[in-house]
Amino acid sequence: MGRTGRGQIRAMETTAGLPFPLGATPGPGGTNFAVASEVADSVEICLFDEGGGETRVELPERTAHVFHGFLPGVGPGQRYGLRVHGPWDPANGLRCNPHKLLLDPHATAVDGDVVWGEAVFGHTFDDPGRRNDEDSAASMPKCVVTDRAFDWGDDAPPRIPLAESVIYETHVKGISARHPDVPKEIAGTYAGLAHPAIVDYLTDLGVTAVEVLPVHQFVQDSHLLEKGLRNYWGYNSIGFLAPHGEYSSAGTAGGQVNEFKEMVKALHAAGLEVILDVVYNHTAEGNHLGPTLSLKGIDNPSYYRLVEGDAAHYFDTTGTGNSVNVGHPIPLRLILDSLRYWVTEMHVDGFRFDLATTLTRQDGREDIHSAFLNLVHQDPVLAPVKLIAEPWDIAGYQVGGFPARWAEWNGKYRDSVRDFWRGADGELGEFGLRLTGSGDIYSSDLRTPTASVNFVTAHDGFTLADLTAYNDKHNEANGEDNNDGESHNRSWNCGAEGDTDDADILELRERMRRNLLGTLLLSAGVPMILGGDEMGRTQGGNNNAYCQDNEISWYDWDNVDEHLLAFTKTAIALRRDHPALRPREYLRTPEGGVAQMVLYRPDGKQMQAEDWQNPIAKTLAVALDGRLIEDADGETTRDRLLLLINAHFEPVEFTIPTGRGSWRVVLTTDDPDPIDPLSAGDVIAVRDRSLLLLHSD
Repeated sequence: MGRTGRGQIRAMETTAGLPFPLGATPGPGGTNFAVASEVADSVEICLFDEGGGETRVELPERTAHVFHGFLPGVGPGQRYGLRVHGPWDPANGLRCNPHKLLLDPHATAVDGDVVWGEAVFGHTFDDPGRRNDEDSAASMPKCVVTDRAFDWGDDAPPRIPLAESVIYETHVKGISARHPDVPKEIAGTYAGLAHPAIVDYLTDLGVTAVEVLPVHQFVQDSHLLEKGLRNYWGYNSIGFLAPHGEYSSAGTAGGQVNEFKEMVKALHAAGLEVILDVVYNHTAEGNHLGPTLSLKGIDNPSYYRLVEGDAAHYFDTTGTGNSVNVGHPIPLRLILDSLRYWVTEMHVDGFRFDLATTLTRQDGREDIHSAFLNLVHQDPVLAPVKLIAEPWDIAGYQVGGFPARWAEWNGKYRDSVRDFWRGADGELGEFGLRLTGSGDIYSSDLRTPTASVNFVTAHDGFTLADLTAYNDKHNEANGEDNNDGESHNRSWNCGAEGDTDDADILELRERMRRNLLGTLLLSAGVPMILGGDEMGRTQGGNNNAYCQDNEISWYDWDNVDEHLLAFTKTAIALRRDHPALRPREYLRTPEGGVAQMVLYRPDGKQMQAEDWQNPIAKTLAVALDGRLIEDADGETTRDRLLLLINAHFEPVEFTIPTGRGSWRVVLTTDDPDPIDPLSAGDVIAVRDRSLLLLHSD
């Protein structure tokens, strides 16, 4: 039976359908719906017509905590939601309320946005006098049944090895919103990212993978909207299988799904991988006072980790009010279904897991043998894709704590490189470890340098330009009296805060940016560039631009630092062309073989233990003997490089180490006159705060 509007009933024939797959699955003659809940008494599918009229149909069968049924005549494009009947007892963590329309956790498309008001908050409906089903429906976005058919043609995943990867972290909207060659009607959308002007830029730059900030359907925060701001980053997910509708130029009645697929197809055709930044650690439903949008009203104690002994409240290691309960099979199934969906149906090539440590908290403590990690490890669908952890949450720092299958954002790399180049004392030893692949973190577990995703900047924090132009954050535009964002940035303004006309300071800033990008691209490990850093993108000193969906965050294509862009292209090309710069294992001296890496003092003598402890040492020479390279004529040469680094405030003379043949400069962060080829024993002056890369002829 079905109900239309408030209490009107009409008949609808339903059959039992199937308990799998979860969500809405269209087929011949109708759509199968399946919803998992251990606490519900019954579940209604609410079908909406173009005028907003609602028809409710109760799912007729229940199998192993899954409510399911086949609804005839329902097909792609149908808008729907859920109403869940069951116990309302918030003190014991139970929040079922049939007067509250909910989103299907397995929905593959969502139409509309949350309209903030009392009707969004399910906890207000405990008073029968305040129940209003129609307000609840009008305030909620609707799920959409989608057709999975799509012509992928000859699309194939690039499958670029991690050792050969250069990751480019960007934002679907921000990269194309202001591009002069992207048509206005698709600027800031999936189609905008797929536009030839953007794709050609990325391939010309030389990166191998685009890592996009969250594209799962997310919710605009009410407190931001009240201040005239918007959630730009998107770490506020509510639909783990649905591409965010706002980034669609093709409409949100399912068009966003195909547009996303077209984007992936275009990037793959250019040889670029697509990595999603995914947020499975929490949802947009917040704490016990937050809105009821989906999981809270379906099965609150299964989906969320509740405080032991106080089930009215949420155990929170994410700083958002809630943490997904990865110790329970229902949310684990949702997360794994989502990952598999994005690989099989959307053809993405990998995932970066936001606050991944929360996902390892089987019983509240991080655990390398947690169910989540074990399930991901054995899943054949996920076997070929890239898995990158942000190895911390607000309750724990776990760099180096993930299994061998995973790569990790290496926060220690970021901090060390920043400190070293801004001139902090006592940093040489730490810097040497990070430059050479962080073997102190990963080699003991027989992992390789590719476990370390190196970065100097990311979306969260200063851009590269701001890192060298500001000592302090300037987040006034966020409306929190500059109290938000990190206060200890390890930044250096080079002598003036923000904008300046001082030519010497401007020149130093430019050199420092090249130093930081050059170090990143010449280090062992997997480099990740924050999108726009290569062109000098600034946020005006805002280091927490999560709520700046405007020109503060969008790329300024009219003001590109062409010199920095050219330098970045050269450094990426050198990394691509020289295997010695992207080792697949930790460099060592094999018995009876050639030393693959030797570290030298400026005087040409090898570094000794006491040299690393010198608190004022800020110089280093790194000689790399890579594997043999075979040219077109079949002749082989050894790939030899010498990196000279001077973070001192004065020039330093380096002696070319003995036994290394002749050398020529192939990259410099300074702008010197041409340098003649150098031989062993020759001396070269390396300018203050600069680096040189030499290649053996």
